[in-house]
Amino acid sequence: MPVACNLDEAAVGPRSDCQQLLHMSPCHVGPHPSQWRRPWDPHARCGCEEGVGGRRQARAHQASTRSNATQAEMAVARIGLAGLAVMGQNLALNIAEKGFPISVYNRTTSKVDETVERAKAEGNLPLYGYHDPASFVNSIQKPRVVIMLVKAGAPVDQTIATLAAHLEQGDCIIDGGNEWYENTERREKAMEERGLLYLGMGVSGGEEGARNGPSLMPGGSFEAYKYIEDILLKVAAQVPDSGPCVTYIGKGGSGNFVKMVHNGIEYGDMQLISEAYDVLNIKDDQGEGYLVDKVLDKTGMKGTGKWTVQQAAELSVAAPTIEASLDSRFLSGLKDERVEASKIFQGDFSSNLPVDKAQLIEDVRQALYASKICSYAQGMNIIKAKSMEKGWGLNLGELARIWKGGCIIRAIFLDRIKKAYDRNSDLANLLVDPEFAQEIMDRQAAWRRVVCLAINNGVSTPGMSASLAYFDSYRRDRLPANLVQAQRDYFGAHTYERVDIPGSYHTEWFKIARDLKN
Repeated sequence: MPVACNLDEAAVGPRSDCQQLLHMSPCHVGPHPSQWRRPWDPHARCGCEEGVGGRRQARAHQASTRSNATQAEMAVARIGLAGLAVMGQNLALNIAEKGFPISVYNRTTSKVDETVERAKAEGNLPLYGYHDPASFVNSIQKPRVVIMLVKAGAPVDQTIATLAAHLEQGDCIIDGGNEWYENTERREKAMEERGLLYLGMGVSGGEEGARNGPSLMPGGSFEAYKYIEDILLKVAAQVPDSGPCVTYIGKGGSGNFVKMVHNGIEYGDMQLISEAYDVLNIKDDQGEGYLVDKVLDKTGMKGTGKWTVQQAAELSVAAPTIEASLDSRFLSGLKDERVEASKIFQGDFSSNLPVDKAQLIEDVRQALYASKICSYAQGMNIIKAKSMEKGWGLNLGELARIWKGGCIIRAIFLDRIKKAYDRNSDLANLLVDPEFAQEIMDRQAAWRRVVCLAINNGVSTPGMSASLAYFDSYRRDRLPANLVQAQRDYFGAHTYERVDIPGSYHTEWFKIARDLKN
């Protein structure tokens, strides 16, 4: 739709054909760029002569330069964003609010119009909507950078195909969704063959973070990152003592992988908090309850937690807290079965022992903190193992820094995690950092009291229990794994090592058993 001109031609005189061409953008939705870039100048010369004698020359000039002139004038935006669901809209508005003109596009055009109206209502922000991909791409300054925020999987490939048809060599596509990291690496390679740059960028913080400052985890082409570093530094959450919550993560799919594990840690965090709530079981004095008590106890998921657990298994990294949180979501989904089971397993599961409420609240606080340390330790170990496998060279302390603000798992103690990895970048496990080791030891008695109380009262605490078991297993110099390995040798002749003699051994356990019977 053409954008109407507010100037009175009678007052300023007729425009040349080139001026008419440059002033109107047939696909543009929203205020004309002249309203923020510069006012339209009726006396600006287009390179052709005005007046009756010069009209023929002007028309010939127009025919040869129409395409270049149109594209030059349409390049009004510093960056583009495709995909205007909740996250896309809010990130686009955040970028515009930070002073970077942005063009937006969505396959459902009503979302474009909605975003443009929000930009007007929220301060007449420099945001411009387009209803077709060609005009959208051409509206972005070269080298073009387009952020996609669409559902992971096939929709990403479809959006890339739509955009790439209009992009040129040296342009860049950024996937800001929760994508599987290997898909990002596949797409980066495919885009490289077409002369395009590609980034996979984790975006954490939900709706509020996207609008006011998320934690950003870009990985892939470093050249592409440098294209938009100035934007990301302004758009990311700002933490006074450590700066913007964004850093270049590393090569390949590292940005998406780090975001995936971030979400796995988030699963653990949410589970542990819910268990603390369940143990405390706080009720309103008037018996009306809280809103949270009215929420259906059935947890959804989008797959990143499952991916994290799968990666932990493939990398042979113990992550029981995160695994327990995933299992808890699976069990929550069995709502109908649980309702029926509750009718079968009726009885008093309470220990009926007196509880000091003040002491319990403090114990739960300590248990929650200790469990969270274990959850973060597991997540960091998954990232470290993958970084070693892929040669990414990830900086775990820097990851902790960019998670301090904007993202879902932001917490003050992330600063302590950063300092732990700054002290020792080769830290085997967060638990053995001197400060965290002391904090765990100071809290382990309260931690055990909470888990015991929960067990004795029939309250499931899979996250806290798994975290405590993780700590107890990790701190022991000898585990009953020797019997597990002996059984493996007994049933499958898998051999075993001895603690007193080097080498691998196999014992005919069946024969020993027969001899003992005789």
